[in-house]
Formats: sequence, C-alpha cells, structure tokens
Amino acid sequence: MSSMPVKRGSLLLIALLCAQVQAANDLVVCTEASPEGFDIVQYTAATTADASAETLFERLVDFAPGSTEIVPSLAQSWDISDDGLNYTFTLRQGVKFHANKDFMPSRAFNADDVLWSFNRQLDTEHPWHKLSLRGFPYAEAMGLAQLIEHIEKLDEHRVRFVLKHPEAPFLANLAMGFASIYSAEYAEQLLAAGKPERLNNAPIGTGPFVFERYAKDAQVRFRGNPEYWGGAPAIKRLVLAITPEPNVRQQRLKAGDCQIALYPRPVDIPALKAEPELQVLELDSLLTAYIGINTRHPPLDDVRVRQALNLAFDKAAYIRAQYGEGNATPAVAPYPATLWGHDERLQDWPHDPERARQLLAEAGHADGFALSIWTRPGGGPTNPNPGIGAQMLQADLAAIGIRSEIRVFEWGELIKRAKNGEHDLVFMGWAGDNGDPDNFLTPNLSCAAAASGENQAGWCHEKFDQLIREARRVSRPDQRAALYRQALTIFHAQAPWIPLAHPRQFVVMHKGVEGFQLSPMGSNNFARVKLAQ
Repeated sequence: MSSMPVKRGSLLLIALLCAQVQAANDLVVCTEASPEGFDIVQYTAATTADASAETLFERLVDFAPGSTEIVPSLAQSWDISDDGLNYTFTLRQGVKFHANKDFMPSRAFNADDVLWSFNRQLDTEHPWHKLSLRGFPYAEAMGLAQLIEHIEKLDEHRVRFVLKHPEAPFLANLAMGFASIYSAEYAEQLLAAGKPERLNNAPIGTGPFVFERYAKDAQVRFRGNPEYWGGAPAIKRLVLAITPEPNVRQQRLKAGDCQIALYPRPVDIPALKAEPELQVLELDSLLTAYIGINTRHPPLDDVRVRQALNLAFDKAAYIRAQYGEGNATPAVAPYPATLWGHDERLQDWPHDPERARQLLAEAGHADGFALSIWTRPGGGPTNPNPGIGAQMLQADLAAIGIRSEIRVFEWGELIKRAKNGEHDLVFMGWAGDNGDPDNFLTPNLSCAAAASGENQAGWCHEKFDQLIREARRVSRPDQRAALYRQALTIFHAQAPWIPLAHPRQFVVMHKGVEGFQLSPMGSNNFARVKLAQ
C-alpha cells in the first residue's frame, strides 16, 4: 500500500498561510506531522515535543545545544545529597510566564509552579490528575510515583525532591519534556472557569516562543517571546508547516515556501547536498527504528513465533531501500552501540526463512496465520518510506506462510490505537530523550510501560524488569552497564521487537539559516536561529 497523499486543498491552505508570514521574513519549518496536542506531559511523539517542549515550555534543567550535557534552565543551580535521595533546586527569579487574551499572569515563576507541574502527574488526588485524557505516559512508564517520596517547597525560590531510593538518571530525566513547568496560576484560573481543555489547546509556558494558533493538520504559529529570560529570539515568528510527504517538504523548501525541511529521506541526501542554495546537517543521533510485536495477541505471545518473524524479515534489504548506503546501522538492541551498556556479543538475527518456517511448525503454525501490519503515511527519520517498508515486511512474511494486511493510520491515530493494543505489528521509532540507556528501556519495555500502553509490545518480563530497575538504582556506570548487558540478552532472546536500524539524522536548510543545531535526542529547537538578510 502506498503512502497516503496530502490533500490538494490542505497544501494550498499551507502555502497561502506560509506566504503571509514569509513576507515578514519569519521562519517557516516544514515538518512531518501534526502535534497530538500541546500539553506535552500527555504525549511522547517527537513532533509534539517540537511544538511544545522545545518552543513553549522549559524545565528545571536542560541539555546544552547539540549535546547531552545537563545545564541550568529554570533552576539556576542544584545540590544532590551524598546518599542520592535529596535534590535541592534554587530557582531562577524574575522569569515571566506568557500571556494570552484570557490570561495575564500576576506573578513570576516560583516554587508553586514546580509543585503543581509534578504533583499533577504523581498525586492521584490532585484536582488535575484525572483531567488528562491520555494519562501521563512518561511518569507512569518510569514509575515516578513509586520513586518520588515527596516534593518540598523550601521557600518561593527553592524546592527539594525527596526520593525513596537512588535513581542514577534522575537529573537527566528532569530535562525531558514531561518535566516541563506549567503556570499553576493559569491552571487554577482554567479550572475555576470550567475550561481545563485550554491547557492543551491554549498553552502557557515560559519558553522562547509564545503560542498564537493551530490550524489542524496545516500549521502551528508562534511569535518570539520578547521577554524571554534567555534573550528574545532573533526570529519574530515561527511557523511549523505540517507537510507529511517527504517529497513535498523538499519541493516546498526548494520553492522557498519554508527555510528548513525536517526529516528528508536519507536516499535523497546526495541530491540535496548538490543543490547550491541548500545546506544539509547530519548527525549520529540516538534513534532506533523497530517493529513492535504485540505479545498480548496470540500467537505472538509465543516466543518461537516472534523469533520466526525476526528470521523472516530481510533487514539488510530493508535498510538499503529505506536509508541508502551508509545512512543507518542495523539494530540488534533497543539502543545504539554508541551508548554504554551495549553488548557486542549480541548477534543480529540472520535472514533465514527456512529456520523461521521450522519455528512456526514447532509452535503449531505450520500452515501460517493472519495478522495486521500497522504503519503511517508520510515519513520521518526512523521510517522514511512507510509504504515500501510495510510491503517488504508483508512479502517476507508471505514467504513463510503468514498472511498480512497493511493498515495505514495518521500519526496521532496510530499512536493512540497502538497504546490501546489494537495492532499486531506496528512500525515505530524512538529518539532517546536524555542520553541514558534507561530511556530506551524503561519507557518502551518495562512492565509499567506495558500497563500504561506505551510499551507497544505489551511485553512484561519479570527478570528484565528487575535488571533495569536495579540499573537505575546504582550510580557506577560500569555496574549499570553490566546489568544492561544482562537485560539486552533477555530482550534479544525474547524478541518482543524486530529491531530495524539506528538511522543518522538529517535536516536540510537554505544557506541563509544560521544558528540551528541538530540534537542527538532528535528534537528541534529554533530559539537561536537567525535568518541572513
């Protein structure tokens, strides 16, 4: 099945809207998909983070541009107790929240906002806890309610997180989107007015850009925040032009409709590099492409069947077709070999249809069975050409007697349905949020993530779960690495995924764009971008 095209009327609307802002020399970015919403704590998609966590919101700590180094943000400093149980943050003073037509903040950011932002996710009795339609996927998958004993307001500008046990990646976790800080004052006003949904569709943060409006499936508009504590952005307006098809993103970039095109297809990179007016940025990022196998659906609950699927798929052919030469490395584990804890002894599944058929016969499925393959339209960094990838998988499964139907869903719908466990096989990708191996394992493969639905495999393995929990509690990297190697051995044998590839990340821009840096976490922040006149 081919990728779903963008409707002609939608393209015309996008072009007209973008032409209006380009007249003012503002930044238009062609991106791949619509945000799921703007209340980032409810969502995990990278496009949602780009439209919220990277523009509107900030956290106590952040990552230095282009790296995984932790730097101050809304907290100007912090102290960690010797036992690793107490994290005390001194907050930056004088930081102003955004305003909109319905809200004018009466005070600057303070400790009350930190407590509201976290207690909303952790405390089931909090008035906002049950108002999250999607739950709190990161907080739930990472077991934060079981980790954080309580959060104390020491004074207006100091807060202390008290943990029940040491957690090695805790500080890095606080730089992730789910730890974004909201205005408690704005939330109280919305609740009193009976309009809690506006937290998701009329967001208020402290970040470098202020939300203006969202035209569904067309564009998101922001204006630069002139009162931003870190210095007003050089661009006056930012527009995210939602353009699912990679070819259309390239056409619009060349036509000048946008100055940056995210997620070009890797196979198109050589031609794009030859364009005299364009520049291509590339980086070995913390990205993983995989196919989640829903272990809750028989016969996929049988490890022999899951191993057979891994043996059946010709991964080498898939990588050549999707990424081209040298733009991705085969995936054996959930995270790239560049992260510590990777086990070099793990061997990738060979392409062995005969052995796959033997395993199916041993599992009682010599005549095969039927399943569904879920994918999306358009294409992004972990799945550049979804239609071709799904067809290749379908053909390889047919060769071992498995009949399959390809189903294509818009990105937000795909995530929602996969979280509900409706799929059999689903093409997915993950960008590491904090540079720690735990971020690939706990949110995607833990038992808590299976319960919340974020673990698309629905896979809960007691020993694996015990190992990754223990790895979070020890501080020495060598000890953590040893535990992760044991966990990866279990993952490989149990085969809840078909690991596909670790792609390189690319962005294409006009040569007049300055100051944009690729992040190894796959996020996109435009606060430091300048446009040459």
